[in-house]
Amino acid sequence: MACHKGYQDAFAQFEPPRVTVPVSRRAPGTQTKAAMIVTSAQRRSADTFMSRTIFISAGEASGEHYGALLIDALKKRLNAAGQAANFVGMGGSRMEAAGLECVVRSEDMAVMGLTEVVLHLPRIYREFRKLKKAVRDKRPDVAVLIDFPEIHFRLAEELHRLGIPVIFFVSPQLWAWKKKRIQLVRKYIDKMLVIFPFEEPFYRERGVQAEFVGHPLAELPLPPISREEFAAKNRLDPAKTWIGLLPGSRPKEIRDHLPQMLQAARKLHDGFEFIVPLAPTLNEAQREQVQRIAAEHGSGLKLRLIDDARAKGAVGPTAGGARATLLHARASIVASGTATVEAALIGNPFVVVYHVSALTYAIAKRVVTVPHVAMANLIAGKRVVPELIQSDFTAENIVRELEPLLPDGPERQSMMEELAKIRGLLGKQSGSGGAIDRVAAITLETIGLVS
Repeated sequence: MACHKGYQDAFAQFEPPRVTVPVSRRAPGTQTKAAMIVTSAQRRSADTFMSRTIFISAGEASGEHYGALLIDALKKRLNAAGQAANFVGMGGSRMEAAGLECVVRSEDMAVMGLTEVVLHLPRIYREFRKLKKAVRDKRPDVAVLIDFPEIHFRLAEELHRLGIPVIFFVSPQLWAWKKKRIQLVRKYIDKMLVIFPFEEPFYRERGVQAEFVGHPLAELPLPPISREEFAAKNRLDPAKTWIGLLPGSRPKEIRDHLPQMLQAARKLHDGFEFIVPLAPTLNEAQREQVQRIAAEHGSGLKLRLIDDARAKGAVGPTAGGARATLLHARASIVASGTATVEAALIGNPFVVVYHVSALTYAIAKRVVTVPHVAMANLIAGKRVVPELIQSDFTAENIVRELEPLLPDGPERQSMMEELAKIRGLLGKQSGSGGAIDRVAAITLETIGLVS
């Protein structure tokens, strides 16, 4: 969780200090910058039929998925109102397929951890400057920033300076650490749309306009592909027991997690088949890297890599990727992140793992104030799924925690019952429509298109 500080401190090395010229020293007749700024909504109010520009930005696989669904929902609402919109921002293949003009590719920004950020800082800052330039050039009517606070807090400052309304969808975990950053939210974010029920009161008590919209993944239907179809598509044996290995969506996460997952696979009983879904935000070079890791550490295993980006219906839930793996696998080993929420919602028993650099972990231990790492445990308020973090993340420990979940019995049954309770907590409890539809409605209301 120390990644935001890594971005924050590192960016400070690059950005020049801002100089404000006193009013008395400006040339007569000139205006202040604030006085010269006219918001996009004001500029376009004269022509209600002019095409809107909506800025949408997502930096990771889960947020990129939500971004694609949001673009689709916005299009439907705009079409029904006889309107149109241009979509511009940061995203990956799914958002691009949905209609986003990608100024920056999300896979070029998905770096986590203090030391990792510093290592890739020149590239990250170069891409960030592209985003700022696009905001200045396009002057969108509204901006929707999805998760990824490391970049989006900085971008929200620029958007706010230009008078562009900012909606933040999927809250950064300020309730877990660095609560003082709530000041940034109050200053730069017009509305915080949260996906966990405990987040709305947290923000409202601190003076932030927030709304619990429900969790988008709670609304998705189960993948329609049958076990037999999934097996045939991915050269799996439907008679075998399948175990999912979900190492994360970032290349660094995959490098840190997948080798140890494969070592655990070797220690499990013979007869299992192992499935590794690839995140759609990975580029070709990163996919090849995963293949090399699998070849080096998975030799002799019955292992299948499932390419989510190339699965049919890549915009929205895919037929051949992570969700189908979680649906049909007997159990899974899952890196901490959105995939743990997917596993909980689908009801797949799993073990949570995670590893970062020693420096990142040392900082995180000092600032994180919550008792659990896995979101499923935070939502439940207790330890529902095992957590193997940092030095506890070993092949031996994975096997010890995973084996009791494989046969029918009290441990497997107990976890599945607890996961069912979590599903009940994450659905929108009132009103019609789902989380994505509600975000789309709020976005259009912000620019004057009220349903």
